[in-house]
Amino acid sequence: MIAALLLAAAPVLYWPQPVDTAPALRAARITRLCVPSDAVAAWREAGFEVAECEASGRTVLKTLGLAARADVAAPTQRPWINANGWRFLRRPADRYWIEAPAGRAALAAAESFAYGVDAVVVIEPSDLADAGAALAWLAGLPPADLPAVTDVTVVDDGSAETAEVLNLLVRRNILCAAARKPPRAAVGLVVRPGSKEFPKKETADPDAFALKVRRTLGDDNRSLRLYGTEVVLARVTGDADRRRVQLVNYSGRPIEGVRVRLRGRWAPPEVRALGEPATAEDYVVTDDATELSISVLGRFAVLDFTAAP
Repeated sequence: MIAALLLAAAPVLYWPQPVDTAPALRAARITRLCVPSDAVAAWREAGFEVAECEASGRTVLKTLGLAARADVAAPTQRPWINANGWRFLRRPADRYWIEAPAGRAALAAAESFAYGVDAVVVIEPSDLADAGAALAWLAGLPPADLPAVTDVTVVDDGSAETAEVLNLLVRRNILCAAARKPPRAAVGLVVRPGSKEFPKKETADPDAFALKVRRTLGDDNRSLRLYGTEVVLARVTGDADRRRVQLVNYSGRPIEGVRVRLRGRWAPPEVRALGEPATAEDYVVTDDATELSISVLGRFAVLDFTAAP
């Protein structure tokens, strides 16, 4: 069963190549696979943990990373990030089939891991070593079964306009959730397109609508803020005693000095990084927030915090 393979939380690699590629998979430290139905027995005989898996019945996602936009020439424009986080928030129970473009296998694995979704990642064969390193690293992370930290709940009417609002909130690192109806006991701001405060007609300009949500929430009330980058997106989970901050870098290159501001008083975090060694620097705790800088952020980093004494 595919569910059994996914108990380890890390996404699973789909590999339609013949079983004689087994040595290459072992060299890449890959032991868990999804394969076509007619290849299951052969791969099991080769010693791999495998399950039958096809795109049918899964939500197919293809685009990932920074997008070049020919219609935007100004150097000060915000980079356009093609990210799937908003899709995962909107449909967290979906089963995903992620076709990673060449060179982005590790990014696809890290993003789906950050959101804890059931994901199968399809890669270019040339990315096997990179994907294997990322999957092995993700599988080795300590578990942290923590609820999502949410500052804004968007009542999702299923429209394309609300979808884009969710996309823009995630891209601006506003920690949000999607709900089909207003929650009974909401924490933070509830945004219902069509309400008096957030008229439906305003979603016709999703960028302005997302900015209005941010201003209504207020930056001082945000659980997490990032400084020094517009190409890193965060996923935060936690409770009163712990926080896990996951930082996904969509730029394709290391970034120095990303500044993290986490609301609340937290001890210096345990930092684990994929792609580049990273440390927490310039750590400061005030009455209402904890700040630090990440020395170098590669593709993905996980910061595990505990409450400060």
